Amino acid sequence: MPPKKKAEESKPILFGRLGTSLRIGIVGLPNVGKSTFFNVLTKSQASAENFPFCTIGMSIRRVPVPDERFDFLCDYFKPASKVPAFLNVTDIAGLVQGAHEGAGLGNAFLSHIRACDALFHLMRAFTDGDVTHVEGEVDPVRDLDIIFDELRLKDINYLEKQINDIEKKVVRGGDKKVKPEFDFLQRIHKYLTEEKKPLRHQEYNAVEIEVLNKHLLITAKPIIYLVNLSEKAYIKKKNKWVTKIKEWVDANDPGSMIIPFSASLELKLFEMETDEERKKYLEEASTVSNLDKIITNGFKALYLEYFFTSGEDEVKAWTIQKGTKAPQAAGRIHTDFEKGFIMAEVMKFDDFKELGSEGAVKSAGKYRQQGRNYTVEDGDIILFKFNAGAGLQDKKK
Repeated sequence: MPPKKKAEESKPILFGRLGTSLRIGIVGLPNVGKSTFFNVLTKSQASAENFPFCTIGMSIRRVPVPDERFDFLCDYFKPASKVPAFLNVTDIAGLVQGAHEGAGLGNAFLSHIRACDALFHLMRAFTDGDVTHVEGEVDPVRDLDIIFDELRLKDINYLEKQINDIEKKVVRGGDKKVKPEFDFLQRIHKYLTEEKKPLRHQEYNAVEIEVLNKHLLITAKPIIYLVNLSEKAYIKKKNKWVTKIKEWVDANDPGSMIIPFSASLELKLFEMETDEERKKYLEEASTVSNLDKIITNGFKALYLEYFFTSGEDEVKAWTIQKGTKAPQAAGRIHTDFEKGFIMAEVMKFDDFKELGSEGAVKSAGKYRQQGRNYTVEDGDIILFKFNAGAGLQDKKK
């Protein structure tokens, strides 16, 4: 009897769309600092005037992902071209109560949120007489309730329409194939209505994940909560709202990340002319910028990572989804690399940095030849070998 074929390794279960051109959206009430944050984050000049709905459409920008490993490789090789990984960020205009029914600029904004793959939920935790608040008094916990209810109700409205449409096929058309999807949508509709918690932290099997990914429900998207503090409160790490916000998240969205920052501080740093000036200001204030932390965690929230190709011509970070196999990673460079994949020669970044050269890594026995079943890990330095038909080719940047 011929030997049994090895069962293929199970693929990781991922929420949302597949691909590497994913984006994270910034949501919140009007005038909580979203556009200022977006301007600083992306070094753009989106409108940031002090009145509600100053952003009336989607602004999308790319933000380089900060990484000391990438910086090290660039310093080492001094390449002619340097290409970091990028986070795609979308600035979405402010939501107000009743947005799910069209209030404010409602449904258009909610459709923009649906088009994103993860969310930064930004809230304001300081009072400023020069900056109006659409709800009057500043209360970020109330704002959390408002935004979450609008997103939850939008999901409920969407599910009701889908359930009604599928029910016609099940009851009237006798289509039994859609019955499992019908039952699952009814179950999560009941959960959103009765439990009033997001869908993202529930446990699902592979079939249910596939249904969720088909419908791209808002409360299934990963979310990071950003707390916008005054510069003084951020530096002193003292604000009455931070503890209350954490209590709300623990009760309503357990496990989600909270990152305090100060848009006013970040704007001040952004407007300084040199890195030395920024460094001096931060040292004197005994504080740090949290922008890098926000960007890197936003990138991770999209289930993305990257590997490096490196050399004197170019150092480049190639974005892939977590769980990507070596041939598909090679395909990010060129489709021919995937079609003719032979092997991936892999160094771990830590080994390269510690030992000082590719030759030293090889001498230490830590330079690995990996086949098509190898799952690429974040930060791998890879040389792909492939057959282009005419013979063996290398790709080394």
